[in-house]
Amino acid sequence: MPKLQQKLTLFDLTMIAIGSTIGSGIFLTPSSIANALPSPFWILLVWIVGGLMALSGALTFAELGARMPGAGGVYVYLREAYGGLAGFLYGWAYFLVVNTGGIAALSVAFATYFGYFVPLSPVELKIVAIAGLIVVTIINVVGVKAGGIFSDVFTILKLAGIAGLIIVGLGWGSSEATDFAAPLGDPTGAVLPNGLTSALAVAMVGVLWSYGGWQHASFLAGEARHAQRAIPLAMIFGALAVTVIYVLTNVAYLFLLSPQQIGASSAVASDAIARILGSDGGKAIALAIFISTFGTAGIYTLSAPRIYYAMASDGVFFRKVAEVHPKFHTPAYAILFQTVWAIVLILFWGTFENLISYVVFTDWIFFALAAASVFIFRRRSGEGAYKTPGYPLTPLFFIATSVWFIVNTLVERPAQAWAGLGFLALGMPVYYFWRKRQ
Repeated sequence: MPKLQQKLTLFDLTMIAIGSTIGSGIFLTPSSIANALPSPFWILLVWIVGGLMALSGALTFAELGARMPGAGGVYVYLREAYGGLAGFLYGWAYFLVVNTGGIAALSVAFATYFGYFVPLSPVELKIVAIAGLIVVTIINVVGVKAGGIFSDVFTILKLAGIAGLIIVGLGWGSSEATDFAAPLGDPTGAVLPNGLTSALAVAMVGVLWSYGGWQHASFLAGEARHAQRAIPLAMIFGALAVTVIYVLTNVAYLFLLSPQQIGASSAVASDAIARILGSDGGKAIALAIFISTFGTAGIYTLSAPRIYYAMASDGVFFRKVAEVHPKFHTPAYAILFQTVWAIVLILFWGTFENLISYVVFTDWIFFALAAASVFIFRRRSGEGAYKTPGYPLTPLFFIATSVWFIVNTLVERPAQAWAGLGFLALGMPVYYFWRKRQ
């Protein structure tokens, strides 16, 4: 019986953690964040808080990864802590909407930016999106090391592009472009009509969307060399690197544009670079975003199928998905199954786009539950080989901020939140069907 092969190094896993986090968010979300919080102090503060959340989450998940270095990552933590239903609902949401929807969105995004160089009709855009997805699927089916090399190359390229943006902003921009001492607004709420709490909630949606992804390294634990050491370090290094990159990128934006100009821009990165490089800057940023989104789509295609592979191995998904390719030693059917569904979402993108936004917030429900499981495992079996620094404050900070985001979404966006919860409820009878079938 063919098995998964342990070929991924710490460098590969760190590039996966960084590459799966940095997609299109840092290029697109600063506008909505500046609209919500038109103050350089608050803009930088929410990005720093987001980084602290990512780092505290990575430090907590690192302990879980060291305890349970098996394929599937978060799925395994939830299953072992709360039972099979919790793990299944995570995989259910990840397969049907969260990850496949993310892949579909990234595929449409890189096709859109490819169209910056080669004009595409709406039909041609979808063809390019699907063709690109098929390419990364083939790479990831051929071997986990091939997928790892793809991740390494494209993550290095996207980091080079972002480094160029930071260098231009800090080197040729000026702190005079933004009044860094400007207040957020007067006490009457002239700038923030709905108040600071609501503004923070809106801003944090973009921040948390941009910081999500470092946990993808844990999905590949079954194919990592020295997984008990490599998985924790990859998530920690990834979260640290992304935090520094995001804060520096936002400082660079503020050296080139004011918060009001950032808020009014539909293409912040392009407009910021165009201040220095003119129209050539737009082409450079379009290329950087294409590389970033294409690379992230490839990493998502590589990592998440290990969740479905683990689910099928537990008997709560199609048995075929648990098979390992005899030649390539990859979960080929899990990868292909995911790609087929992602292509369906691309073809009907207009219909499914809203559904994806409804369900993304459920990711943070599972984040909070997974982080809380560290207390359960410590109570069951004591401290492990790796201990979360700052325990229990580190996981408590991550859980508290995650719960704040979840509750705030229920209050501020009840339609999306309840639709997401309803979608999870639909997964419960499906789980019991699979268990009965087993």
